[in-house]
Amino acid sequence: MKFGIIRERKNPPDRRVVLSPGACQKVLSTHKDAQIIVEPSPIRTFSDADYETAGLTVAPKMEECDVLLGVKEVPVKHLIANKKYFFFSHTIKKQPYNRDLLQAVLAKNIELYDHEVITNEKEQRLVAFGRYAGIVGAYNGFRAYGLKYNSFALPKAEELTDQQELISELKQLKLPNIKVLLTGRGRVGNGAREMLDGMGMRRVNVTEYLEEDFKEPVYCQIDASEYNKRKDGVRGNKADFFANPQEYKSNFFRFAKVTDFYIAGHFYGQGAPYLYTREDAKHPEFKIKVVADISCDIDGPVATTIKPSTIADPIYGYDPVSESETDFADPNAIAVMAVDNLPCELPRDASVGFGDAFLKNVIPAFFNGDKNGVLHRARMTQNGKLTERYSYLQDYVDGKE
Repeated sequence: MKFGIIRERKNPPDRRVVLSPGACQKVLSTHKDAQIIVEPSPIRTFSDADYETAGLTVAPKMEECDVLLGVKEVPVKHLIANKKYFFFSHTIKKQPYNRDLLQAVLAKNIELYDHEVITNEKEQRLVAFGRYAGIVGAYNGFRAYGLKYNSFALPKAEELTDQQELISELKQLKLPNIKVLLTGRGRVGNGAREMLDGMGMRRVNVTEYLEEDFKEPVYCQIDASEYNKRKDGVRGNKADFFANPQEYKSNFFRFAKVTDFYIAGHFYGQGAPYLYTREDAKHPEFKIKVVADISCDIDGPVATTIKPSTIADPIYGYDPVSESETDFADPNAIAVMAVDNLPCELPRDASVGFGDAFLKNVIPAFFNGDKNGVLHRARMTQNGKLTERYSYLQDYVDGKE
């Protein structure tokens, strides 16, 4: 089995890679039938020389490979027919901007495996960059806070080497007695929590957060059962909420009344209530002035997120009165950081973490007959057609949706 590490060609450039030089070495030492060729790249976080030093072949020979491994969407003109491809296709939700990509994949008889649907038997994702989105998102949120109030100026995350450098910068901050709210306890939320704990911020429980004042900055991490409640007044729980989101309404505003800086790291499911609305943001008791929306659902559950921002220009202001964009430094504005590709700012750490998961959960499937069904569940196309699991995309492919 010959694997190819493809060059990332999507714009803006993405420096991440599925397998680091170290991960490639582990593949080769563990599976004697494996071969790896690395396509040369001028932007990859690990240089061509890094791979060569690790004993890897670096050459523009992707046509010779059986399985091609990438991170972001491959531009249509660079797709090689009759290959197996792994990348984030951003098509499983029928995203209109990638319809032509999926059409081309089918036309070129490509077997497409989407990283987003690589799951175990319980349908839990096995490879993801979510933790790194949380890490960078929390850091960027504090950077936005400093710029909003002109109180400190953190360097951009992309200018730093790794997570420890980000934490080191945060540790030096002298923050006022603010309250920081973090939603979500998954990969994203817990990645953000690593940063809050790493910088030494005190963690408090819900009751303390809502009812007490502190002489130091504190944070509280909550999940769906704490920012939603059942409409019928019956005591709900997280499992019930995910099973019956339509039976719930938001219970978030009690947090909004005491929160200075909000980090959104939750998963938002179809049919779930918004955390806060544009009307909520107009309320005189709505206190939040800085939002780091890592989840970045546009015009969604975090109503102040009206557009994605970029690594180059990561912060914008939201005017609650006009419901439109404004200068984030305006005293009445809510500063919003909503970069939708945060792990790109920490490409080395993100690549190593993703590669470790890919090495553990995906590579063995090529050599054990896919005994756990990992490849089967992630295979979106085969023999020029959608697989049964993804047949719901046919109308999307045909241009009917």
